[in-house]
Amino acid sequence: MSPQLTVTADLKALLRRVKLGRCLDTLPERLTLAHQQKLTHHEFLEALLADEVTRRDVQSALLRAKTAGLDASMTLDRWDDTAKITYDRTIWNELCSLRFVEAPNDVVVLGPVGVGKTFFATALGHIAVRRGRSVHFERADVLLKRLKATRLDNSHDTEVRKLLRVDVLIIDDFALRPMDQIDTGEVYEIIVERHRRASTILTSNRDPGEMLAQMADPLLAQSAIDRLHSNAHELVIDGESYRRRQRPGIDATDHPEASSPHRR
Repeated sequence: MSPQLTVTADLKALLRRVKLGRCLDTLPERLTLAHQQKLTHHEFLEALLADEVTRRDVQSALLRAKTAGLDASMTLDRWDDTAKITYDRTIWNELCSLRFVEAPNDVVVLGPVGVGKTFFATALGHIAVRRGRSVHFERADVLLKRLKATRLDNSHDTEVRKLLRVDVLIIDDFALRPMDQIDTGEVYEIIVERHRRASTILTSNRDPGEMLAQMADPLLAQSAIDRLHSNAHELVIDGESYRRRQRPGIDATDHPEASSPHRR
């Protein structure tokens, strides 16, 4: 039986003073392990500091993901792979490598409502955050409304620069609603200025022709959408509503009518 190893009050105070107080979370277990496995001093110290580095990396990623506006529940490991949807897994695997960010290329995720477009885009955002990339996620209608509001307090240029500077910009539910002249101009500037300079991920339940029809200025719309699609990986998702499967007490497999491809 291993002897009881205690962490003294003096040691606790010293760790906190050098801002390593969270090492106390794993220190008792590490002390026991070091005794059982007869670790050398440097092996013990290396294991303890590795715990702290891992903890800080995780906390940093969580904070940056929250700042980016990413839903914490939409990570790759939480995807239900039994969902009855179809998509090109070769393309998806390529996107998860994040080589499109290095290129940089864009991503367009298309499909009917509820099949997981937002989930896939957000999961890519989390991967980018964990790899040290700056990310911003925003629903298209919220983004355009916010940019209009910034014109009233003279912060518009600052906000647009932030959108242009971020490594990965995720615009969700693009062209779900009609866009006026101002909105169309905003979309044009964002897409054109980011073209081949930074990656934009866009989700939509509309094909390119329908996107154009939702925008007020045909010339600006054509220029923006053409640039976007010419530089983008396209991931098309189809099948049953993934969102419905997440409702408590509902088994989507018992409701085949939920899989209608004509859902809005």
